Amino acid sequence: MRTRGTLRLATRGSDLARRQAALVQEALEERRYEVELVTVETTGDQIRDELIHRLGKTGAFVRELDERVLEGEVDGAIHSMKDMPTDQPDELVTAAVPERGRPGDVLVTPDGATLGELPDGATVGTSSLRRRAQLLSERPDLEVEPLRGNVDTRLEKLLAPSLQAEHQERSEADKERKGNVGDEDFEPEYDRTVDEWFDELSELEKQALGREVETEYDAIVLAEAGLERSGLDHSVDYRQLSPTTFVPAPGQGALAVTAVDGETADDLQTLLDHPRSRVETTAERTVLAELGGGCIAPIGVYAVLQGEYVRTTVTVFDRDGEESVTASRDLPVEHHAEAAREFAADLADRGAAELIEAASEEADPASEEPEGN
Repeated sequence: MRTRGTLRLATRGSDLARRQAALVQEALEERRYEVELVTVETTGDQIRDELIHRLGKTGAFVRELDERVLEGEVDGAIHSMKDMPTDQPDELVTAAVPERGRPGDVLVTPDGATLGELPDGATVGTSSLRRRAQLLSERPDLEVEPLRGNVDTRLEKLLAPSLQAEHQERSEADKERKGNVGDEDFEPEYDRTVDEWFDELSELEKQALGREVETEYDAIVLAEAGLERSGLDHSVDYRQLSPTTFVPAPGQGALAVTAVDGETADDLQTLLDHPRSRVETTAERTVLAELGGGCIAPIGVYAVLQGEYVRTTVTVFDRDGEESVTASRDLPVEHHAEAAREFAADLADRGAAELIEAASEEADPASEEPEGN
């Protein structure tokens, strides 16, 4: 191993990105390495009012971090793997894939409803082409509306309408209570005053109460790993969406540490790499790379290591979820990357290539969309 010094690792500045980077930092510090996290504001962070798929460059949240690595300003960069483009400079490698978090998506609602329990014509928020297509495939009646922001921002947008309505009702009930002071027959609608109710709200709910409502969402879809890593999974009601049917993005739930090929990259792999997570995400991203489409087509890939095989499920949709190509295959673990390429080629021949080409034609010439959380 190289002489130990402080490892400088780049990360985006969002709360979730910093929390994820802290996981890597803690793992290295447990092995007695000194780690400095260097926050980089990317193009994706700067353009806050546009949908992610209009950023115009695959890896808008990734490229600028890796540029710092290539220029020698930092030793490595920490990414959400699902946001990484499948192509990268020759001298750059994915040095480490730490143990993966939960790979699936969750449906978050104010009352814990399932996807099937949402009312007809319900409004569901997501800016992911894949999630939109999968939602419409299962529930064509849904209104799928754009949703951007950090995890807490998205949750606030979901919770705001119902909390504001309840606040209004409780405020009116308080006025009625005050107007009937001394009336022994009066029974208040609520046991607590509006101030007592407010004091018992979580910080997330208090922030939501003050948020301006532009779109009223009945539900939103998020990555479960992002929800957990944000520390907000206990603050909302949600239902897990099975990754074998609501197939997640390739690499979802996984982190990746990139570095220049060499001694530092070797050290990071030795210290951080989780073999199972490496195999599963390699299978997923190999399928994505072979199919192409990247962020312009709704593609889900989910791989699970099962003994000597990697069970891999792939779904490719058109943008409205009306047509799809779906298949699962057991890939031999000893040559899973090669087998993943063959699987993807077979899917392309079965119609996946046509769906991806059609999605590309529908896309804005400069539009590409990382998954987001």
